[in-house]
Amino acid sequence: MIPLSVLDLVPIREGGNVSEALQEAGKLAAVAERAGYKRFWVAEHHATPGIAGGAASVVLAHIGHATSTIRIGSGGIMLPNHNPFVIAEQFGTLDALFPGRIDLGLGRAPGASGIIARALRKDLHRAAEQFPQDVVELRALLTGDVDLPITATPGLGAKVELWMLGSSLFGAQLAARLGMPYAFASHFAPDHLDAALETYRTQFRPSETLDKPHAMAAMTAIAAETDAEAELLASSQDQGFVRLRSGDPGKLPPPVKDYRASLPVSAQAMLEHLSVARAVGSPATVRERIARFVERTRADELILSGATFDPAARHRSLELVMEAMA
Repeated sequence: MIPLSVLDLVPIREGGNVSEALQEAGKLAAVAERAGYKRFWVAEHHATPGIAGGAASVVLAHIGHATSTIRIGSGGIMLPNHNPFVIAEQFGTLDALFPGRIDLGLGRAPGASGIIARALRKDLHRAAEQFPQDVVELRALLTGDVDLPITATPGLGAKVELWMLGSSLFGAQLAARLGMPYAFASHFAPDHLDAALETYRTQFRPSETLDKPHAMAAMTAIAAETDAEAELLASSQDQGFVRLRSGDPGKLPPPVKDYRASLPVSAQAMLEHLSVARAVGSPATVRERIARFVERTRADELILSGATFDPAARHRSLELVMEAMA
């Protein structure tokens, strides 16, 4: 069976708060661990009213204490928002707390508006241009493979698994050049999926940590006892995505029956565009759609997103997906 992992955005439900979202993330990670998922990743988002994972490394410390064996990491840290030295210290600390369990997925997109860039005191355009050099510096701070004038403590010698994230050819090319595993964000940006994976595999150069290409692809996956129930659960995430793309992000809303049918054609098309990396339905439906996606991508791993308004529904979804694929 292909290894499965979980991507969690630490969603804040309507009527809920940050504290509740963080507690639910810990519970979800524990469910994923018991069900047999390989990794549990959280993503860095800033000033987003429905997402509580902005301080990703702090959230991971919480997740680490809620679990004991599952790998935990970032999907990802947007490196232009930071400097390599601080990230080396943060993830070196996480490795010291949870040895052999830490992944560090790195993204180039700053994911921040102008006002957030000012709050971060960063020139994000310039920082994005320096992303390749910053990745090399960060890796050197952890491994010592390049002689640097400063030592990260914690950091140096930490056994952190570095990943390159991407939704375009740039990340694929850089991951290939540096000999890093590569994760593609096909759950929300599938346009360049096939080209990016092909580029990564054909241009890959072996490194000290990876001798052949290793690609992970992201999917939205929500399972329930029936297709209709799963689609109802998925309507919360659909609403959130439409609101985000419409410039009106908010907290995760309750499910709405026949939500997609109520949308204008343009919004329906926007959601349908993501269907290539979407497995929502009964266990049989989810199994068939995941199998089709794996056949297309030849991915070495999958990472599954899929927020539900009721946390218990996502717990059950993770269990049903794993049972279906086993």
